[in-house]
Amino acid sequence: MNRNLILGAVLTSVFLLSALVSFVWTPFSHTAMDIPNKLQGVGGAHLLGTDHFGRDILSMIMVGARTSIAVALVAVGIGMGLGVPLGLWAAAKRGSLVDEIIMRGNDLVFAFPSLVIAILITAIFGASAVNAIIAIGIFNIPVFARITRGAALSLWEREFILAARVAGKSAARISVEHILPNVTNLLIVQGTIQFSLGILAEAGLSYVGLGAQPPTPSWGRMLADAQTMVSIAPHMALVPGFAIILTVLGLNLMGDGLRDALDPRLRVRRI
Repeated sequence: MNRNLILGAVLTSVFLLSALVSFVWTPFSHTAMDIPNKLQGVGGAHLLGTDHFGRDILSMIMVGARTSIAVALVAVGIGMGLGVPLGLWAAAKRGSLVDEIIMRGNDLVFAFPSLVIAILITAIFGASAVNAIIAIGIFNIPVFARITRGAALSLWEREFILAARVAGKSAARISVEHILPNVTNLLIVQGTIQFSLGILAEAGLSYVGLGAQPPTPSWGRMLADAQTMVSIAPHMALVPGFAIILTVLGLNLMGDGLRDALDPRLRVRRI
């Protein structure tokens, strides 16, 4: 029994379920302001309290989960969709000018963290969730390119690949039919990890005002709103903070569990 996988799956399921349920139901409207009941603590009609505008924090957490999922999921999709083909191409052309250009391009992107890329994009196009997705997605491309290239390089000298080359298959066909299926497990695990990092990145960008804009709830902006209220309403910071911590913890545990479950070498050790 893989405890990390089970615990991670449970925490991740709670996160996903709350986001899905928010499409059809929340305890209160996440935009409804109730000034007379502002800064209520945990418990009562508002289970997780209210913020400085009287908005229900549980409802904002549930809707904010949708924002985090959308940003992180699309950003990881961008990273995989562009990074994996680049990694396969670089591995197929190892040692060539194409390989060198791709890898040096990856180094260039790595030199600029997602926050810096987001600031640049925001300065040109303005702050929005779409621009946060683009910034995080761009940063994910070299991650998946490097992971794919490294795994693919170790496969190109294997006997079954040599047999495919002798059979007359092109490098592109070998990459799609033989290399990609053998690195899929690694990509799944890395995708889970990047998904958790995407949630952290989205929260960080929203915290500095570069992510989702009001009235769309965001865990990062909830933390930003709470920073001046910690002494009188600590729940405003603790609730979104714990939501981020538990979600990222769950995804990382699930990633570790998937790695252990999908890696045949680790299965052999356990046996």
